[in-house]
Amino acid sequence: MKTVSLSDSGPKVSEAIYGFWRWTDEGAETTNKIERTVNLCLELGVNTFDHADIYGDSAIETHFGKLIQQKSFNRKDLVLFSKCGIRRSDSGRFNYYDTSAKHIIDSVNGSLSRLKTDYLDIFLLQQSDFLSDPEETAGALSEIVKSGKALHIGVTNFSVFQHQLLASYLRLPIVTNHIELNLMNTSAIDDGRIDFIKQSFSKPLAWAPLAGGKILHGTEERTVLLRAKLEQLGEKYDANIEQMAVAWLMKLGTLPIIGSLSENRIRNAASASKIQLDHQDWYEIYHLAKKKPDPM
Repeated sequence: MKTVSLSDSGPKVSEAIYGFWRWTDEGAETTNKIERTVNLCLELGVNTFDHADIYGDSAIETHFGKLIQQKSFNRKDLVLFSKCGIRRSDSGRFNYYDTSAKHIIDSVNGSLSRLKTDYLDIFLLQQSDFLSDPEETAGALSEIVKSGKALHIGVTNFSVFQHQLLASYLRLPIVTNHIELNLMNTSAIDDGRIDFIKQSFSKPLAWAPLAGGKILHGTEERTVLLRAKLEQLGEKYDANIEQMAVAWLMKLGTLPIIGSLSENRIRNAASASKIQLDHQDWYEIYHLAKKKPDPM
């Protein structure tokens, strides 16, 4: 798998990214599982890893950091992301958003400490905070880049207007927006987020590329028809359903975030970069995903 520039200002990342958002803390065994998963990803050419301060109640970054400290793999061979912005309420009954300067600074310091690294390649805001002062938020992001704690900044789950608002207060580029995008949810194409990210000379990152398994196991009529079409077209490309669904995203210029703990699924997603769908096949899949009639 080749590496690509995430934006015109960097960094270089693998064409697929591995994300830890599905992981939970199972003690020492989690460290071992992460080591096996990271080594598998590196074997497949996936060198980019996506964390957040809340994944596994912060434990996943701690387990990952143990492996860096033990030199199970070299930090220089990895591209590391982390994020903040989602917090758990004191009652534990709901999440809320916080992109205040204090939370951003505390979060990046915490991630660096847990990951046992001096810097993050990208630090991202995980959600837009409706109550934030955008000038304060932008100032905190600028400070962590100026201090060398992060080389680049990005956002996750931002609308076009939220992206534009934050960018208007920054002199630094926002190098990506992580968005939910898959054949069961193409709203990012329809509402302009994909176009806006590309207009900013960046590549979108697509999380939940298999719609949380719905593309493989969903029972609603549209899903069943879509799965049958992916299987049919897959014969042409010598590819299975998973590979076809991820290749469809890559054809659009997005980079998928792999979240599976399954070795086979990680291999399928990584190998999808070798599949080059032609225009007609891409649109046939898209129309079926949208149930979009032919234009008159």
